[in-house]
Parts: sequence; structure tokens; C-alpha cells
Amino acid sequence: MVKSKKKFLTALLVCSLASGLVFAETAGAHSYSIPNKAWNDPGHGAPVLHQGSVKGAGMRQQPLQDIDAVLHEAIEEKTTPGAVVLVARNGHIVKQQAYGDAARYVDDAYTEMENPVAMQTDTIFDVASISKIFTTVAAMKLYEKGAIQLDAPVAKYIPEFAASGKETVTIRQLMTHTSGFTAWIPLHSQGETREDRLQLVFAQPLEAQPGSVYTYSDLNMITLGAVVEKLSGKRLDQFVKDEITKPLGMKDTMYNPPASLKNRIAATEFQPEIGRGLVWGEVHDENAWSLDGVAGHAGVFSTAKDLGIFAHMILNEGKYGGKRILKPATVQLLSENQIPEFDGDDHGLGWELNQGWYMDALSGPSSAGHTGFTGTSIVINQKNKTIAILLTNRVHPTRKTISLNSVRRDFVRRVADAIPAPIPKNTDAWFSGYGDKLHRDLLVKATKEVNEVSFDTWYEVEKDSDFGVVEASGDGISWSEVGTRLTGTNDKWSNLTVMLPEGTKQIRFRYETDASVNGRGWYVGNIKLNGQLVNPESDATDWENRNY
Repeated sequence: MVKSKKKFLTALLVCSLASGLVFAETAGAHSYSIPNKAWNDPGHGAPVLHQGSVKGAGMRQQPLQDIDAVLHEAIEEKTTPGAVVLVARNGHIVKQQAYGDAARYVDDAYTEMENPVAMQTDTIFDVASISKIFTTVAAMKLYEKGAIQLDAPVAKYIPEFAASGKETVTIRQLMTHTSGFTAWIPLHSQGETREDRLQLVFAQPLEAQPGSVYTYSDLNMITLGAVVEKLSGKRLDQFVKDEITKPLGMKDTMYNPPASLKNRIAATEFQPEIGRGLVWGEVHDENAWSLDGVAGHAGVFSTAKDLGIFAHMILNEGKYGGKRILKPATVQLLSENQIPEFDGDDHGLGWELNQGWYMDALSGPSSAGHTGFTGTSIVINQKNKTIAILLTNRVHPTRKTISLNSVRRDFVRRVADAIPAPIPKNTDAWFSGYGDKLHRDLLVKATKEVNEVSFDTWYEVEKDSDFGVVEASGDGISWSEVGTRLTGTNDKWSNLTVMLPEGTKQIRFRYETDASVNGRGWYVGNIKLNGQLVNPESDATDWENRNY
């Protein structure tokens, strides 16, 4: 706030501090500023990811520091033994930090190792289903070469896939999980070889008619990986290396990492029931393991920095440094909702879109990402040029742990809070704050009747579930909603006018959220009653003498 903050709060606005009111200084803490040169690249190619400053990224420091408490609490509660985070905006890496241990236990009874392995920022993780977006990008490389048509039947490329009524399933349906496949089958307990198990997938019948339902299925991506292999003549791991990771300089991204890297790899689950013991340095997913560690749905090992490079390539329309991996039109296909008919299951080609359950305040129509069962997630907010990567080994030593989803949301929420709202500089504004099950309000009292209130506002909240609303009262006891509930996104700092019922002497700006998923909150400033500004520069005497 400006110097007059104390007077503003005590004299002009009576605020419900008991409910957790937050006031924000938009002139500093929440003003919108992106340096003009933040997106530049001295090599005159596409911009590259680099260590940068919070200021240079146009972000705020405190929310990024608050991420530490989120991860320390998760480790303390044994949600995960360790984690690595990477946050970047406009090409600037503003946070890259490791927490806890990469390997701590020798069995699922939580017997601790004599010498636990500490997590490092360059620890390599089994990223589990994040592998799916590598498979999709690999397939889109073939699409750009004309080898794959998105709406062609899969059976055009793998004839035996037509078995059991699958002759009309298309490549696009594999990528959007609308093929009709069941979610999973235990391949690891069937067949003898990788080829045997692929043939079992090709022969698998559908659970639903193609295009009729959305069912997230590993079988879709196993099949897509097989198509890539068939058309390229290379095993998937080699194709991904040649076409994606090597050109991007992702040296720590691979399938089947060598034993020499074991101490850099995060351990996963103890799996004695299938004869594996502690899985450490091998793929965690049982089906990917049975497919020799190379599969379309799982198998990729990577670091936070390498995944940041991959995400940055997507943000920059397929180019990184001097290397073009995909055409801009192809990236647009990846990040546009291909299945609007399945509300809430927004999906590009391979990429999940607008999924608040882990994207939280960074979710939106332009937000893409994916999660992995081992405890990994990647979120790309294209509107704000922001990348948020959280890698954990939450299945170490067992998958029977507390859900990681609240940690995913809390992490992303802090990243979003570090992005200032687009509010004009030198503007004072009330900020609702955000969080689960919030009930916050700002109260304005007048001494005489008011028939109109106008205010400037910006908000980005979960549509329908969270909202801001203006309420009016004559006595401060009975309240009525006036105007329209504000929900969803208002991208610009804009002015609203609300007419008030007869007898109004108090106006309340009330903000409520549900039990999960938050946007970036609600801001209110430049409040005018009957056309006269509620002036932060006024003192108590001046205010009390106004004719309201």
C-alpha cells in the first residue's frame, strides 16, 4: 500500500479481518510488469531457458519462497520422500530447487537405508505418464512428414489392430483417449516377449464405440508408440532421441538409463509381488517394464531442467534455440481442445488442457500439461509464458501414500501468485486472496444512503464454483446480492457500475471459493459511491464529513 494505507483501512473501509482479509499493494506487489527484453535470445534463434531473476521474469519473490513450506510439509507427512521443482517465466528460471531424498527406504515397511541419497536439482526421475507427451510429439513429427494422417484408421498402419471391432479407431482418437479402449490391462502377466504383448494390445476389444466416451487409457499410447515404430523403422526410444531429445540438448532424458546413473536416479516402489524388489533405475510401470522399458505410455526418465527445455519448446511454438522440433501449426493442434463434446476432459493431441485438479490457478483454456503416476507433473500456461514442473518420487517405497494432488495444486497456486495481476501501477486495490473454502469480504460503510457503487476490477477464478459478488445492506444485518456474480476470467482491469436498492448504507464485496481448485483471485479498486471516490488519501475527519 501507499503511505496512507493505515488511514485508508481505518477511516474509509471497515474490513472483516477475522475472515482473513488480504490487502495488496498493486503499485508494487501485484502490479503487472514484463520486461521488454525478457524474451530475447542473444543467439538470434528462438529463446532458450536460462537462469534468470525474479524481477527479470516479471514475478514476485515471496510466493516462490512459499513453495518451500509446501514441499517440506509434504515430506514431513510422508506424502513423498523428496522432490525437485522448476519454475520459469519468459525464459527465466526463477526457482530450481531440490528437497528431501531421492532414495531413502529399502522396502515397503519404510526401513531406512544406511546412507540415503539426497535429492539434487539434476536428479533423474521416472516421469511415468509424462512419457505420453513425448510419444505424441514423436507421432506429430511423422504427421509433419506426411507419414501419419490424424483421422486415418490405426489399422491403416497396423493391419492387425482392426481385430475385435477396432477397424474405425483413428490416430486422433488414440491421442485424445476417445478410442473406446479400456483404461488398462495387466500386460506384464501375459505373453513372453515385447512383440507378444504388443499383439495383445492390438487384439484387445473395445469397451465403448469409438468417439462415444473419454477414457484415459495407457493402451492408446502403447498403440501410438507402436505406430511410430512401424512407420519410422526405429524403436520408440531411438526415434525420440534422434528427433526430439538430442536436437534439444536434453542429455539427461532417456529410456532405460544405464546402471552408471543409478545414484542420480530417484528410487520408486518396492515390488516383490512381481519379483522386482526395490525399483531403482528401471521403469516403475509394470507394463512398460514388460515391454523392455520402452513404451508409448511410460518409460521416459528425465530431469526438471530437461523437461523445462521441452516445455519451453512448446511455449515457443515448436522452436528452441536454433532448433525447430515442430511447426507452429502443429503445436497449435497439440494445445487446442480436440474434444469439446466431453466437458471437463479438455484434451489436445496428447496434452491435457485446463485441468484444475493439478493446474489450479494456472489452469485455463491455454494451459497444457500432464501428470505421472510416480508423482510428476508439468504445467505450461501459454498466456503467461509460465512453466511449473514438480517432480517427486511419491511411490517410494509404496504407492499406498497420501494423494499428491493437493501438493500439486498448492505448488502451482504459489507459482500463479507470483505472477502479478494486470493492474495499473500506483493503484491501490483490495485483494481477496485465494485458497480452499474461503469466505472473505471488504465492507464499505456510508453515513447516508447510496444508490450506486462503481469500481475497477480484475478477476481470474474457477468458473461457477468460485465467485465474487457485491452485496448491499441498510443495517449491516440483512444483505442482498446486487449486480451479477463475477466468475471465470476478466482479462483486463475494467470498470463496473452496480445500482443499489433504496436504503443502502453499506456495501460488501464478498468472495467465496469451493473445496478445491483456485484461480488467481479478485481485485477491487477505485471504489466510488454515488460517483465520488473512496479516497485513500483522505483522513478520518475528511471522510466523516462526506455527504453519504
